[in-house]
Amino acid sequence: MPETGETPEHPEQDSRTSQEAATTPAHEASARPDPSVPVPAPAARPARVAAAWPAVPLLVALALWVHAVRHTDVSALDDYGLVSALHPTFWAGLAVLTAGFWFTVRDPRRRAGWPAAYVLGLLVIERATQAVLYPTPLYAWAWKHDAVIDHLLTSGGLQSADRLGDMAVYDQWPGFFAAQAALVRLLGVDNAAMYMAWWPLVSGVLLLLPLLLIYRTFTEDRRLIWTAVWLFCVGNWVGQDYFSPQSVAFALHLGVLAVVLRRYGRPGGRGDRQRQAVWTVLLSVLVIAIVVSHQLTPGMLVVTLLALAFTRRHRDWVPLVTTVVIFLAWCLTAALPFLSAAMPDMIRSVGDIGANVETGYGSTPTGTGAVATSWAARLLSGSVMLLALAGVMRQKALRQRALPLLLVAAAPLPMFVASSYGSEMIFRVLMFMLPGAAFFAAAALLPRIPAPTTDARETERGGPPAPAPAQRRRSPLPSLPPLRYAAWLSPLMLLAGTLAFVPSYSGKDRVNYFPPGEVALVRQLFDQAPDESLVVAANRNYPLAYEQYWRVDHYWFLEDTRTHVDDIVRDPATVLARDMAGVEAPARAYFLLTQGQVANSEMNGQLNTAQLRRVRESVADSPRFERVAQNSAGVLYVLKPAS
Repeated sequence: MPETGETPEHPEQDSRTSQEAATTPAHEASARPDPSVPVPAPAARPARVAAAWPAVPLLVALALWVHAVRHTDVSALDDYGLVSALHPTFWAGLAVLTAGFWFTVRDPRRRAGWPAAYVLGLLVIERATQAVLYPTPLYAWAWKHDAVIDHLLTSGGLQSADRLGDMAVYDQWPGFFAAQAALVRLLGVDNAAMYMAWWPLVSGVLLLLPLLLIYRTFTEDRRLIWTAVWLFCVGNWVGQDYFSPQSVAFALHLGVLAVVLRRYGRPGGRGDRQRQAVWTVLLSVLVIAIVVSHQLTPGMLVVTLLALAFTRRHRDWVPLVTTVVIFLAWCLTAALPFLSAAMPDMIRSVGDIGANVETGYGSTPTGTGAVATSWAARLLSGSVMLLALAGVMRQKALRQRALPLLLVAAAPLPMFVASSYGSEMIFRVLMFMLPGAAFFAAAALLPRIPAPTTDARETERGGPPAPAPAQRRRSPLPSLPPLRYAAWLSPLMLLAGTLAFVPSYSGKDRVNYFPPGEVALVRQLFDQAPDESLVVAANRNYPLAYEQYWRVDHYWFLEDTRTHVDDIVRDPATVLARDMAGVEAPARAYFLLTQGQVANSEMNGQLNTAQLRRVRESVADSPRFERVAQNSAGVLYVLKPAS
C-alpha cells in the first residue's frame, strides 16, 4: 500500500499486480530478487572500460618513448643528428600516439580531456627527448643568452651599445633577460643553464592556452580544435622554442591575438566600453612585454593587427593604435642607438625580396644528412600550407566564419619585402603563419564542417543570435559510402607529418649539441683568460661562446670576407698569428677549435674536414703557438709573445 497521502498512478495495474502476487507459488516468489537491494546496471562496467580506452594507446606510447630514450646513445652523432641515433621504439611510440589521438579526437563519446592529454604527450615526446638524452643544453644561442643573464646578475646592468658591438641588441631589448635574471634568483639556482634545456617543453605548453582561445573563437568542433593544435605542434619545427626572447614573445603575440579576436571588433553599449577598457589595459601590458623583449615580433604583430582591422568584423583600431604607439615609443627612446646604426642596412634591404630570402655563405646545408633533414623540413612546411589551402577551398562555411584566421596566416608574408633578418626571415614568416595555417590544414583532414546555427561569439557578447539556416530537403536517394582509402588518407597524412617533425627539428643536433668535454674546455679558457684577451675561433658555434663577453673579445674568422678565409686556408698559422698579434700584455690571444665548430662548418658549407684539419695541424706545428688544453672535443692554443 502507498504511504499516507499518496495514490498510485495506475490503480488497475497495482490491483492486477497484487492478485498475481497472491497466486504465485512460494518457491517462485523466493527466487525473485529483493527490490530493496540495488542492482548495478549491466552496462556500467563496460561503459567505464570504454571511457578509459584512450588511456591505453597513450600509456603504451609513453612507455615506448621511455624505453627508447633509455636505449639511445648520443655520444657519436652523424650528419642525420638525432634521427639515426634514436632507438626504433621511439618511432613506434610516435605512431601509437598519433593513432590513439586520431581515433580519440574523432569519437564524440570521449571526454574533452583526452585530446589534451594526447597533445601534452606529443609535446613531451617532441620537446623533452633532447633534454633527457643530452647532458648539456643545446644551441650556442641559448648559451649566449645565459651569458647575458649572468652579466645582469653579476654587474646589475648591461653595457652601453658602443662597447658591445653585436651584443648591443641585448642592451636595447632587455625584457627577457631581466625576467630570467629574476627567475634565477627566485629559484635559487646558479644560472639559467640549470633549466634552459627544458625550455622547449615549457615554451610548447605556454602556447596551448592562446591557441585554444583563438581556435575556440571560430568553432566549437572539438575535432577541428585539437587537430589544429596537433598540426601546429608538428609544424612548429623552426626551433624558436629554445631558451630565447623569441619563444616568450611568440607566446605573447598569440595572447594578444586571442584578446583581439575574442574581445574586440563589435560596437557595444556603455558596459561593453567599460569592459573593453579593461581588456585594453591587459593588451597594453602584453604589447609592452613584447616590445621590450624582441625586435621582430612587434613588427609581425603590427602587420597582423592591420590586416584584421580591414575586416568589417574586427574593424576596431584600438589594438592597432595601442601597439603602434608603444612600439614607436620604444624605438625612439631605448632602442634608438641600435636602430640608428642599423637603419642604413635596413633601408637597403627593403624591397629586395630575392636577397631577403636567400641564404648566405655558411648557411647552405652540405652533405647527405644535412640536405635530407633540410628537405624534410621544407616538405613538412609545404604540406601544412597545401593542406591549409585545401581546407580553405573545401570548407566554404568555415572559410567565411574564420576569415580573420586566414588573414592571420597571410599577414606575415609582406615581411619578406622588409628585411632578411640575418637570412632567417623565411623561417620566422613560416612560424608566424602557422597558427592560422594549422587551423585550415586541420579542416582539410576532417569531414565537411557545417555552418553553426548560432554565432557563439555574438551569444557570448550578448548580441542577437544568427538566423538558423533553412532546412534543406533531403534527397530520396541514399548517399554513397566514402571510399575506403579516403578514410585512411587523413590519419596517414597526420602520421607522416608527426614523424617528419623529428628530422626537421632534431636533424642538426650534431651542430647544436656540445658534449661535456667541449663545455669543460671552453670553461677552462675563460677561467684563465686575462681581461682584454682575444679568442679566435672558426665560428661561434660552441658553448659559452659569449662567456664574460664584457671583458674578452672574439673573432670568428669564417664570418670574415671569403678572400681572407681563403688566405687562412692557404697558410693558417701565419695568417692567424698576424691577426692575433695586436693583443697587448697582460692580455693573451687564444685559438680555439672545437667539435661544434667543425660540425657547423662542415654541415653549413663553410670549410670541409680536410681544410679544418689543415688549419689545426698548421697551428699545432707552428712555433708561434703553444697548446694549453686538449680533449676529445677540441683543442686550445695560445699565441706566444713576440720575442
